[in-house]
Amino acid sequence: MIVASFRSQYGIRLATDLPSMKWREFAAYMSGLDGKTPLGRIISIRSETDGDVLKQFTPEQRKIRRDWQLRKAKQIPKKDMDAVLDMFKNAFLSMAGMNTDDQKEQTEI
Repeated sequence: MIVASFRSQYGIRLATDLPSMKWREFAAYMSGLDGKTPLGRIISIRSETDGDVLKQFTPEQRKIRRDWQLRKAKQIPKKDMDAVLDMFKNAFLSMAGMNTDDQKEQTEI
């Protein structure tokens, strides 16, 4: 996708131009890719958050987004996930009207 995106947007053939290209130049080109390129379209699908746009996604677009979300979820360290789950647990206990003593008792269960 990177090769096709560079070719379509900039006319650059990475196979021949990359060896003489500086990293900063490559990075600048990469960050400037728009949504009309193959890589730009994938990034756009993966990062979409607008519910109305998501409803219009094709089955293929939904699969791309779902696969990306699952991949990202697997990368969350266990300790970070535990901390997030603890925050949710405490929030739900608080919404249920349980006081601090009730929360301690619930945690011990």
